[in-house]
Amino acid sequence: MKIKISALLFLLFFFCHLSFSQSSNFTWWNPATAVFPVLEGQAWPKELNNPYDRLPARAEKVATEQVWGLSRQSAGLMIRFRSNAAEFKIRYTVGGKQALPHMPATGVSGVDLYAVSSDGDWRWCAGKYAFADTIAYDFKNIEPNDNYHKLGREYRLFLPLYNNVKWLEIGVQEGATFTPLAVRPDKPIVAYGTSIMQGACASRPGMAWTAILGRKLDRPFINLGFSGNGKMEKEMIDLVAEIDAKMYILDCLPNLTIRPDSKTSVPAEEVRKRILDGVRTIRKKRPGVPIAMAEHAGYTDEDINKVNRQYYQEVNQILREAFAQLKSEGIQEIYIIPKEDFGQDIETMVDGTHPTDLGMMRYADGYEKHIRKILHEPAGEIVTTIPRTQMRELANYDWEARHKEILELNKQTPPKTILIGNSITHFWGGLPKGPRATGENSWNETFGKTGVTNMGYGWDRIENVLWRIYHGELDGFNARQIFVNIGTNNLEHNTDDEIVEGWQLLISSMKFRQPQAEILMMGIYPRKNQEVRVAGLNTKLAQLTGASDVRFINPGSVFLQKDGEIDEALFSDGLHPNAKGYSILGAAIKPFLK
Repeated sequence: MKIKISALLFLLFFFCHLSFSQSSNFTWWNPATAVFPVLEGQAWPKELNNPYDRLPARAEKVATEQVWGLSRQSAGLMIRFRSNAAEFKIRYTVGGKQALPHMPATGVSGVDLYAVSSDGDWRWCAGKYAFADTIAYDFKNIEPNDNYHKLGREYRLFLPLYNNVKWLEIGVQEGATFTPLAVRPDKPIVAYGTSIMQGACASRPGMAWTAILGRKLDRPFINLGFSGNGKMEKEMIDLVAEIDAKMYILDCLPNLTIRPDSKTSVPAEEVRKRILDGVRTIRKKRPGVPIAMAEHAGYTDEDINKVNRQYYQEVNQILREAFAQLKSEGIQEIYIIPKEDFGQDIETMVDGTHPTDLGMMRYADGYEKHIRKILHEPAGEIVTTIPRTQMRELANYDWEARHKEILELNKQTPPKTILIGNSITHFWGGLPKGPRATGENSWNETFGKTGVTNMGYGWDRIENVLWRIYHGELDGFNARQIFVNIGTNNLEHNTDDEIVEGWQLLISSMKFRQPQAEILMMGIYPRKNQEVRVAGLNTKLAQLTGASDVRFINPGSVFLQKDGEIDEALFSDGLHPNAKGYSILGAAIKPFLK
């Protein structure tokens, strides 16, 4: 089997002997044999009894028997890989019942395959399945590639919600490329809660609200939902606080309703105490990390069932009172997600408590609305305002690998000057190095060799830069200047107004993360046969920068002749400058450097 992987993964794969097996013209890969973490959704990957567990082995001594048993179920676990295969087979075994009375086998014990196109759009793969001693899924008739290259796309395989995986293998046809992808470097959103969070009653794993929200935000999630047992005990809160999270979600109230006729019901004062103690514990361990507390989303029959109505109203009131007390203590970065924002009604639940797929979608929508505000990651309705990845130029460079390299470079050598852009910036020069550097000398003459990071990515559009900013490329340091040249790759796909709207969101996101930096929005560089449109857009960009209190410069005007057309002698293809073009461009930018 031919395997396409990055240089780093090449060494890991072949020197550490990652094992594949062959049968019936398919080559099989077992994630448990990977030499680097590939199971996303685990907070303690080095401390597990079994590869698909959710809690560390030591938790068996402190968690309740019920929680420990549920932690063996693979809710929220996900595997990423790249491939250009036209067919995927998944085979695995599980340790429990394959279905529940109110939840189908495809949700309890099934897997779910999604794909990400080279433009960052989500795709879903329909599979034929057979539930026997060994469960088998067959995903056929997949178009192997998008329109950019022949190296396939990224896939994400979501694992069973309510069963424990004993072993699992992914099979692809011989001759197809297959690259397992490492767990992403982003800090995860950690969610602790009940059966609803674990995934009941989604029809398939990708429809659990944590999975939906993970795709909407494109962030790793740790799903610590435990059916009937999300009760905020001290032992569990201590474990949750161990995780270095982007933010925490506490959604436990459905398991904390006060039911006088139940031996396992928690008294009202104990519910209040657990909320207060839980938030204080996490805040002490993780200062400044946002904590979102969800109200009980209610019941399908709440308008006709007084008892159920009282159950959720009582715990929601306790939560609001506890929240007010925590705020009075000076605890910051805590939030409430109100019941109404989850949008549950008589059409959204299976049994009055557990959401259908529609209910799960509404849960995710409610959370997204608040989390985007909490994390300062707003998104709009048009493509230029929806952050997304891309993989358009995989044959030339690895977009994800470059993102990781920039994060590491920023950590090791915090930059004072940043250039954000597309291939014109990427292939100019500087660090991190690209696949080529057409203007290395002029880059060094303009910016120097230290204190500057090249954040250009070949074929990037505005929405791709927005994703990169939301995912840490401007975090953890204080830049002096940020030069931005982006938008030329949007010309073919977006209107001028859509491009301006994308710029506006981009500017606000940069100002929030680097308030001390001087932001210089550079006009789109003129390109062959697009000179007039580019000039009009640059006028709009200049107006936008005035309203946004950032600077506009237009160094690309040096590429124009007196007749308003580009001087093709300065370009290799009418878009990308040659060495002479880069030299002239650098000279035009240099006066603005501090």
